Amino acid sequence: MSHEDIMLTVTFRGKSHTVFLPNDAPLSALHSRLELLTSVPPSLQKLIYRGKKFQHRQDDSDPEPTIAQAGLRDGIKVQMLGSTVEELGQLNAADSAHQKKEQILRERALKPQVKLRSTGSSSTSSHQYCFHRIEALTHLPRPETATECLTTLSKDPAVLHVMQKHRFSVGLLTELAPHEHPGLLGLNVGSGDTIKLRIRLDTYDGFRPYLEVRRVLCHELAHNVWGEHNNDFKELNSQLNREVAEFEAAARAGTHGLSDLGDTYQPSSDGEVEALVRVLGGTDLRGNDTTEEHRIRALEAATARLRNEELERSCGTSGPQKQSG
Repeated sequence: MSHEDIMLTVTFRGKSHTVFLPNDAPLSALHSRLELLTSVPPSLQKLIYRGKKFQHRQDDSDPEPTIAQAGLRDGIKVQMLGSTVEELGQLNAADSAHQKKEQILRERALKPQVKLRSTGSSSTSSHQYCFHRIEALTHLPRPETATECLTTLSKDPAVLHVMQKHRFSVGLLTELAPHEHPGLLGLNVGSGDTIKLRIRLDTYDGFRPYLEVRRVLCHELAHNVWGEHNNDFKELNSQLNREVAEFEAAARAGTHGLSDLGDTYQPSSDGEVEALVRVLGGTDLRGNDTTEEHRIRALEAATARLRNEELERSCGTSGPQKQSG
């Protein structure tokens, strides 16, 4: 084949490059010239012309074709694809970072949960049976106060005590807007997926008393197990309220350690604890009630029953629930 210089027009990323080479030059000469023009190394170049594709040869098993033997003729337009070494390094770095992140996530998923030592009465990890997320309604007034109220409820040692004892887990603790649900005080969605509490006054200028809201919370926690307000539900609801009061009474007596549960609500006096125990059906701490005191306690118990009946009417949770193990 006679020696003849040919002209090729190579387009790379919208820019055209004119290359003059002998037609009997090896194809690698074209790759080298293109590397000088585009900074794309021969190993990363892909040449496309007239439906054909050529890449730089990585081995010497067969003789290298010349430009003419590769089918390139004078005036042919060639399109080149490829990446520079710098671009390839950035891609590899990004891919490596992504793979590292995925590896870390996989290792975390496979890593067994560390059981924390607790000074409380429950040996269950406090990270499992708890409120996993809280959320106030930010479109209502004073969302920061609502968040503080929900946080206090979610960290209440007595509530966490019964949750760990009965293995209750709640995905989201949030509030129930009075104007959206005027007849409801609480709602349990999906057997503990979400618990909604009416923490605000109807006038939106304040918040309902903490103990009242917490009583509704115990009511809704019972719906983690039972959907309808039947005898099974009422028995569990009474048990939860009684255990909350007894836990606080024991805490005041120094038999429960609360250091691992954070600074949360505490009853203001021993009298408040005793009143809670009496109202919820617990045992009198003094053990020497007079007849008048027994009468008062019976009246308080009757009042508590009436409140429970009112709460049942104001609860939006109903229907069959999946029973927890």
